[in-house]
Amino acid sequence: MKILWTDGSASPNPGPGGFAVIEVSDGEARPVALGREAKTTNIRMEGSAMIAAIEYVGEEDCEIHSDSEFWINVLTKWAPSWEARGWKKSKGEIQNLDIVKRLYELYTTHSVKLVWVRGHAGTIYNEMADEWANKAREGAKL
Repeated sequence: MKILWTDGSASPNPGPGGFAVIEVSDGEARPVALGREAKTTNIRMEGSAMIAAIEYVGEEDCEIHSDSEFWINVLTKWAPSWEARGWKKSKGEIQNLDIVKRLYELYTTHSVKLVWVRGHAGTIYNEMADEWANKAREGAKL
């Protein structure tokens, strides 16, 4: 099983954004996916990081650690009912629907375990994902 850590950032929010996916294997950690958008939000970048993580592992099982309680809730609590209602909420529109639909499709067709971690709490791989998301926002590439 692949162990991945994801994070996204935008500064200012909205503004330039970046995301990172960090793979941890045998005690070693390295970025395996980075992305950037010129005008975006931190929420979009967090979701994009999760998409990149699942796409990176392909058919392998994976465990994704994220400090985005929002996206974990989207995938595990809200998206099933949104999909059942034709991608509609009871009130208002679904924000970032393009990312919601793509991420939910990947999540439901792959073996993914989601683990929430508190952001900016000194957790080494979460801090590394944050650092690389900021580097990606500034233009870093693999």
